[in-house]
Amino acid sequence: MFIYPAKAAFNRPVPKTKIYANAKPSKSIKEKFVSQINEIVWKYKLSPETTNLATRDGFTEIQIFEIDLKEPELGTDVLAVIDKAIPYPIFFQLRYDDQVKGVAAFKRPAEDGSGTWVIEEYFETGWTDATIPATPLPVALDLKALYEQMLLTYIELPPCNGESLASLVERVRQIRKYRRELKAVEAKMNSEKQFNRKVELNAKVRSLQSQLTALTKS
Repeated sequence: MFIYPAKAAFNRPVPKTKIYANAKPSKSIKEKFVSQINEIVWKYKLSPETTNLATRDGFTEIQIFEIDLKEPELGTDVLAVIDKAIPYPIFFQLRYDDQVKGVAAFKRPAEDGSGTWVIEEYFETGWTDATIPATPLPVALDLKALYEQMLLTYIELPPCNGESLASLVERVRQIRKYRRELKAVEAKMNSEKQFNRKVELNAKVRSLQSQLTALTKS
């Protein structure tokens, strides 16, 4: 978690009904809002006025939302609804009992000039004790750079030399995809009885492992 400027404090409850009106979630997602969330609070608004940082490339504000949970997990499908409803990048602070966790998506303005935002991969920290001191905001020259530096602290892989945030996010997406495939293929291989088919699956496992090794090199 970060230390935010006092003048960036917003502290306004966000009614779930307002999110529903803007994002129009499915019935099942609405049920998750009710069963998993106590309260959503718009805690901070990082803008030129509250940070003394300039806007750049459509990044005019960064929002910090705090979500008080009824249970220790909240799916990214719920967070995606909030992200869809709010046309700014958002860093979520999830709270459960005395624990806190950060979650944020790689979110960028659409290239078609429509003013909408594209929501891509989600990244998160582990749960930590809420009494652990927060860290200062990263040093940045503008709001886009601040957003990128903040999000990098949530991503499990460091960028390669000269790698952009967008490229790093795509690399992580590929890693996650191959890990899911590898888990599925290993499960099939372990249950397979035919020797020839087992050999084929084993070759697929080795291929996926090789691709993962290449992608995880920094």
